[in-house]
Order: sequence, then C-alpha cells, then structure tokens
Amino acid sequence: MSEHLTADVAIIGGGLMGCSAALALRRMNCSVLLVEQGWCGAQASGVNYGGVRRQGRPETQLPLAQRSHAIWQSLPELVGSDCEYTVSGHLKLARSDAEMASLEEYRGQAEKFGLQLEILGRAALRQRYPWLGDKVAGGSLCASDGHANPRLVAAAFALAAKRHGADIREGATVETATFDGKQFTVRASNGLEVKAKFLLNCAGAWGATFAEQFGEHVPEFPIFPNMWVTEPMPKLVEPNVGIVGGGFYVRQVARGNFVLGGGRGTGQLAIASTRPTSASMFASMKLACEFIPALQNALVIRSWTGVEGMLPDHQPVLGASATTPGLFHAFGFSGAGFQLAPAVGEVLADLVVRGATATPIQAFRVDRFSG
Repeated sequence: MSEHLTADVAIIGGGLMGCSAALALRRMNCSVLLVEQGWCGAQASGVNYGGVRRQGRPETQLPLAQRSHAIWQSLPELVGSDCEYTVSGHLKLARSDAEMASLEEYRGQAEKFGLQLEILGRAALRQRYPWLGDKVAGGSLCASDGHANPRLVAAAFALAAKRHGADIREGATVETATFDGKQFTVRASNGLEVKAKFLLNCAGAWGATFAEQFGEHVPEFPIFPNMWVTEPMPKLVEPNVGIVGGGFYVRQVARGNFVLGGGRGTGQLAIASTRPTSASMFASMKLACEFIPALQNALVIRSWTGVEGMLPDHQPVLGASATTPGLFHAFGFSGAGFQLAPAVGEVLADLVVRGATATPIQAFRVDRFSG
C-alpha cells in the first residue's frame, strides 16, 4: 500500500543524529518526516559504549563537542529523561613518559577551546584512584565529562521529537532518494513516498550509499566495535576510563556492572548481522585487568557489537552537499559520535532554517575526499 506525504524536511536515519535533528527542527517549526529502516537508536546509537567525552577529540571537533556538552546538561528538560547521564569525569591513562608528554601537549590545545584538563602524575593518580594497577604512569582528568546509557538516549530524542510533532516512520527501508531541482523524493520499501524541500542524510554506516546517489563519493567503511558487560560488582570506579592510543575503555554504572569496550567484532551492512569477536575481547580484557586489577575476577555476562561508519581520517561528514542544494549530510562519525550528536542535530537545523551555523564545521565537508 503506497502512501504519499510531504514535509519541509525529510530525514534518512533514526539514530541519534537523525532524531536530534528532528527535535531541533520541530522546535524551529519545520515539518519533519524521518524514515528509519529498523527501530530508532537500534544501530550504532543504541549499542555503543556510552562515553560522553570531549577529552581526546581532535581540535576540529572541540567547538562542536563544547556545544553538545551544554545540551547534555539539560537532557531532562529537552527530552524528558536524564538517560542515566552522569558527570563522572573522564580519565585518560598513560603508560610511559612519552604518553604523559602527549597528554600535556593535548591539555595546551584543549585550553584554547575552554576545555579544562588536570594532569596527574603516578603518585597523585594512585592516591586519588587506589584501584589502579602498577602500569599506570599518570593520566589526564576531564572532571566535567561523563557517560550515559546509549539504549535510552536516541529513543528519548525520538519520543521527544514525536511529542513536538515529528512524523517518525520505523521499519521502512529507504530505497531511493532523488532531487528534481526543486524538491527531494524519498521512496521506501513499504510504499512510503515523501516529498520535501530539504533532505538530511543521517544514515550512519549507510550514509555513503545515499551520498553516492547525489554524485558524492565518500570512502566510508563499516566497523564493528566490541563491547561487553560484567556482573554487578561493588562500586569502585567513578570516572569513565580510557588509555592513550586506545586498547580498552571502561565505566561502571550505578548498578555496579562494568561496561567495557575494545577491539573489533565482525559483521556486514545488514540489520542483526554483527557479532563480537572473542579473541579481540579477551585481548582488551587482559589489558583492562592490568590497569584495574579488580576486574580479574569479574564474570562477563554479555557481549555485543554494532555497526558504525568509519572514514579514513576519522572525521565525520557534516554539512551541506557539494552537488545538491538543500541536501545536508551527517554520517561517518567513526565510533565517536555519541557525545556530539545533540549538537549535530542543532547544526543541521541551523543549516536548514538559517542557511549557516555558528559552529565551525569546515573540516567535515563532504568534498574533502574528491579530486
């Protein structure tokens, strides 16, 4: 059964980017129709690690991250839930003097963007966090970073967008998106056809597929981050923890479970086709135990992975199409889009309604891969 609808803005993708954009656009009185192949937040947005951090981001992302940080503080007012968002601090650990030097250098860069970091040497770090192991040389603390429950956030934004009048269609796979010079036509597998003046490509790991339909080649490829969770344990670790160079990341939730991530799983671009990889998980878990010895006796009760879009320079595509007026992209966040997403939604709404945004996004332009 076919259905023909119109809206000011059509959005492909019901992850956190698309849902936050839908909410921001409705708050600016644009009519919105969002089309999602599965359930809102069921892909990368809902199965990621849940870190809400600015520390460690490239300088180009810090203005966007700072804008998003302000939005995270007002989640209950904005979407009706705190989504278990906790300002726990983000602690980045170093294993050597060279890694400590890199943390010092980054602190100087981050200060230019108003991001305050505290460098802690080995003794100070062990005194403050006695649960750390012997291999730690020091660390950098961003006290105002934190973590949240990814299973709640995109769903909360989707529900808030619906309450504000957005039309959200789940279980509808977009097959084609075209532009006739005046408006876009989006056709989905369930017979839905949407005509809109503006189109937002928020399709995550599928984003490059839709960009290609408008003559824009983006070398996006899927990644499948490994994650796992332990049984509840006595509360021990307050901050969200990572290490220089990656390898593992860990946070402990209020119920006592440790949520950990590291390495890659396997999969393909299809719903429910991803699988965690045991060998990769064990390697990351071994490293985590060296830094947090209490994890050595933890029982892992579940592991999983999701699919995310990666780009060669680890920077997203965000902003206007280089070929098609009225088309805006937001995809390829390379496993680091969770914290940025609320601001991405506002930036997309700025571009649609005002034709520009005050947040610098030039580094994320789609045509940086051409030529």
